[in-house]
Amino acid sequence: MPETKEMKNRDVLVLGIETSCDDTSAAVVADGRRILSNVIASQIELHGEYGGVVPELASRRHVELIMPVVKEALAVSGWALDDMDAIAATQGPGLVGALLVGVSFAKALSFACGRPCVGVHHIEGHIAANYLSHPKLEPPFLCLVVSGGHSHLIAVETPTRHRVLGRTRDDAAGEAFDKVARVMGLGYPGGPAIDLMSVKGNPAAFRFPRVQFADAPYDFSFSGLKTAVINVVNQLRQKGDLLPVADLCASFQQAVVDVLVNKAVRAARECGFSTLCLAGGVASNGALRRNLELEAQKNGIRFFVPSPILCTDNAAMIACMGTIRVKAGFAAGLGMNAEPGFPLNTV
Repeated sequence: MPETKEMKNRDVLVLGIETSCDDTSAAVVADGRRILSNVIASQIELHGEYGGVVPELASRRHVELIMPVVKEALAVSGWALDDMDAIAATQGPGLVGALLVGVSFAKALSFACGRPCVGVHHIEGHIAANYLSHPKLEPPFLCLVVSGGHSHLIAVETPTRHRVLGRTRDDAAGEAFDKVARVMGLGYPGGPAIDLMSVKGNPAAFRFPRVQFADAPYDFSFSGLKTAVINVVNQLRQKGDLLPVADLCASFQQAVVDVLVNKAVRAARECGFSTLCLAGGVASNGALRRNLELEAQKNGIRFFVPSPILCTDNAAMIACMGTIRVKAGFAAGLGMNAEPGFPLNTV
């Protein structure tokens, strides 16, 4: 949808909705850079006893929470639904039932207020979180997106054109964190627990594998690393030894961080990027943030990362990317559907 005269006379207001997994979130963002509200209803307690997200339970809770969360986001922003210039929702990838709740609600709001509806790719949303924390940031730059379901190295060529340079071939980094934490009894979500425990451990206590691919130097693989840690844990338990949990966590986390940092900095150097961004849930990991910033500085690369609250799944990042797409003339309309396997290069 091209900008109207009314939109040019004031900030563009976009209501964002995010329901790709287990967080129900709604936000209002002004002109794609200023957060007026960002409400997040977490389901961690609901899924914690199962050691991970149960898709059916997540979908049902989204149905219960979506209306009050959207109402709160509008109220906190100080604007009404009729003041919005567009409604943006995560179209995919994600859990199909969870996505359908957000997409359906967004289309209903779009129809009710007569505003365009726009679909946002979840990974593009994570990238856009950097624009909210760093309003002057502009492409081109390289972005490392690391979350529970994704590990991608993405060349951000323009605000709406993203090219995948590397991706995980099996487990995502966040998924590996959760599975390793589960086998050691650290609970869900595993990432924060391992990060906290690692501070007390020796990262050189165990030598875990760092996978490299000769044919695809920017691709990731964390399945073998996860299996290696689980094998060590099982061997120690079979011997009746006490688990050196802190050392296991520190050594596992260091292996993940080494791979992510080395590949990201190598890609930035080899592809000519002077700016490197970090995004996604695992971007909250303290060791990853510190190590990536340090290596970027050593190589003369500018480094940006969103505030921790914008690293997790949230609707502000969806509203931000929605604003970019609306201004560029994209609108999905009421025919938009959830795309659980939505590939980034089709956006």
